[in-house]
Amino acid sequence: MAEVILSHVYKAYPGNPEPTVKDINLEIKDKEFMVLVGPSGCGKSTTLRMIAGLEEITGGTISIGGVVVNNVPPKNRDIAMVFQNYALYPHMTVYENMAFGLRLRHFKKDEIDRRVREAAAILGLDDPKENYLQRRPKNLSGGQRQRVAVGRAIVRQPKAFLFDEPLSNLDAKMRVQMRAEISRLHQRLQSTMIYVTHDQIEAMTMGDRICVMKDGIIQQVADPITLYNFPSNKFVAGFIGTPPMNFFAGKILEKNGKILFSEGTFEIELRDPAWKEKMTAAKVTDVTFGLRPENIGSEMAEQNPDLPRIRAKIEVIEPMGAETHVYLNTGKTSFIAKVDPFRKVRYGEEIELSVYLPKAHLFRNDTEEAVF
Repeated sequence: MAEVILSHVYKAYPGNPEPTVKDINLEIKDKEFMVLVGPSGCGKSTTLRMIAGLEEITGGTISIGGVVVNNVPPKNRDIAMVFQNYALYPHMTVYENMAFGLRLRHFKKDEIDRRVREAAAILGLDDPKENYLQRRPKNLSGGQRQRVAVGRAIVRQPKAFLFDEPLSNLDAKMRVQMRAEISRLHQRLQSTMIYVTHDQIEAMTMGDRICVMKDGIIQQVADPITLYNFPSNKFVAGFIGTPPMNFFAGKILEKNGKILFSEGTFEIELRDPAWKEKMTAAKVTDVTFGLRPENIGSEMAEQNPDLPRIRAKIEVIEPMGAETHVYLNTGKTSFIAKVDPFRKVRYGEEIELSVYLPKAHLFRNDTEEAVF
C-alpha cells in the first residue's frame, strides 16, 4: 500500500505573518495519479516537498503507506522525486546516473544492472544504435535528460513517485510527448504518483484527480471532468479550462414572476426551476454569471432559437483551424466565444451570439462560491 494522507498540515516560515500552506487535508489513494495545480506561490511545491521530507511541517501529520513520516528523513520514506532541473550528475553516464542511488544502498551488481536496463527499456533509452546508456547528460536533449531523471526514480521501485514541475524546461511539442509518456508509465507501473504543475492542461490530461490550490488553501479536489463542469467557486472555474471561463458581473432581478440575470447591457432569464429554487435559497442579488467560450455562439446554441442572446462588438479574431476564437465586448464586459470556423465575422462588427444556458454557472460576489 502506498496511500499518502495529509491531515491538517501547515507550513509557516519564520518572519512570514501568514502560513504558506494552511490546513491541508488530502487523501491520495494507492496507485492514484494525483496532480497538485495552482498559480505560482499557491503552496503546491511546498506541499510536495513536505511529503518528500525536504521541508519540515509546522503542524499536522503526513503518513505514507500507513506510517506517519513527520520525523522520518527523506532517504527512509521510500519515495522517489523527479525535479524540474533534472539534477543529473554531469560527469556520469546515463547508466551511472540511473544506478547511483542503488549503489548507495549497496544493491548487488547484477540487480542494479537488471533494474537499470528494465527502466531504460520502459523509457526508450535502450536503443543499441544510439547507445544512450553510455552518453553523458550534455550529449542528450532536454526530453532525454528528463527520461533519465524519471528512470533514476523508477529503478528505486519506491512506494510513491513525486514530480515537481518536471516538464517546465521543455518546449511545447516535447511537453506533449512527455506528458503522454508519464501517463503511460503510470499505467504500466501502477504506482502512486503525485505531480505538481502550474499548467492546467497538464493537470487535466494526466491526473486521476486534481487538487486545485490557491494561497496555500485547497479549493477543490475532484476528477478532471467534475472540476470542469462543476467548479466549487469562481477561482476554480477561471483556472481550469482554455480559454478560461467568461465572467459577467451583474445582479439578480425579479420581473413579472421571472428571475433574470442583468449585466447592464443584456438580461437573461434563469428558467430552470432548480436554479430559481437555489437563487431563492441563497438570498443573494450581487452575482457573477459564468459561461465557457464553447457555450457562447456554438453551432449547437445557434441552431436553437429559444436560447437567449448576447449582443457584442468584435475586437479580436483568432482562427484556430477547427474553431475560431472571437474576443468581444458588450460595452461593459470583455469575453471570448468559440464559433464555427466557417462563420464569417469581421473586426469591429456587432453581432448576436446565442447562450447555451444549461452549461451556465452563477457565483456569489461576496464569497465567490458557486450557487449553481
